[in-house]
Amino acid sequence: MKVPMTLEGSVRLREELNHLKSVLRPQIIQAISTAREHGDLKENAEYHAAKEQQGFAEGRIKEIESKLADAQVIDVTKIRHTGKVVFGATVTLVEVKSGAEKRYKIVGEDEADLKQNKISVMSPLARALVGKSEGDAVVVNAPNGSIEYEIDKVEHL
Repeated sequence: MKVPMTLEGSVRLREELNHLKSVLRPQIIQAISTAREHGDLKENAEYHAAKEQQGFAEGRIKEIESKLADAQVIDVTKIRHTGKVVFGATVTLVEVKSGAEKRYKIVGEDEADLKQNKISVMSPLARALVGKSEGDAVVVNAPNGSIEYEIDKVEHL
């Protein structure tokens, strides 16, 4: 099953994968080689630390390769703008009660980062928004109760 991912998220993962393979992996191999030269491997803390780091790095490489293989990369800038909320769109919301404005980009689960205003397509807010249009009202069930928003603007950035 393909998992949606923004073009930006795909680029970021490819950069991390490249760094792991071309920078970190050779550094770890060198650290293991250097530690081996120190003799007895059973009590060689440097060797064991380097081997553990190698395990983490190789695990992350496999994880990223798997995510990229399963990804359906969506470039929202290539989708015709209709005012409808779609995956990858940046949505400006106005909270009806307070008038407070919030702006979120709807991204894949692995890309979600609330500090950067990126919400997972699987989040309750994103699920309430997808398919709606500019001007629509949306009610989201939050832990503190229901919050009503109006969709002010939908952008394909």
